[in-house]
Amino acid sequence: MPHNVYIGVGSNLGIAEANCLWAMDLLNRAPDIRLVRRSSLYRTKPVGPPGQRWYVNAAAQLSTRLPPAALLERLRTVEKRLGRVRRVRWGPRVIDLDILFYDRRVLHTPALEIPHPRIAERRFVLAPLFEIAPALVHPRLNKSVADLLAAAPGSQDDVRPFSVGASNA
Repeated sequence: MPHNVYIGVGSNLGIAEANCLWAMDLLNRAPDIRLVRRSSLYRTKPVGPPGQRWYVNAAAQLSTRLPPAALLERLRTVEKRLGRVRRVRWGPRVIDLDILFYDRRVLHTPALEIPHPRIAERRFVLAPLFEIAPALVHPRLNKSVADLLAAAPGSQDDVRPFSVGASNA
């Protein structure tokens, strides 16, 4: 039986919107992953070291038979193919792919934590996820994505619909 997975997608290097779309396309082309739906793209205020460009973020719903660790490895393979090099935590990146939810599983290993441990704090993750799954319930917090977004720190101005040519601030 296929698993229902939600991922976060982000980029702030190169042509960020193209990086996000290309990553989702590569995942959809994988024989063991199907892209069910994806959110619009959003321009989002960076979290982490100062001086970064704004990000482009999205969320996607996937269907897969891969177990969580194998799916994480597939995401890392796509990141490498797009040129991701891990240097600074929360620093600039050509692409970032994170497993947000995997069915209603709760998993904590040294390599992977599901649901994503900081999802409730991240408006840039919740806003795109809200677009495709507002009623999805966090299995640990027992709150919907809509409720998490309403309570998330930060401002609505930190997450804006993406438009070509928009400024970074």
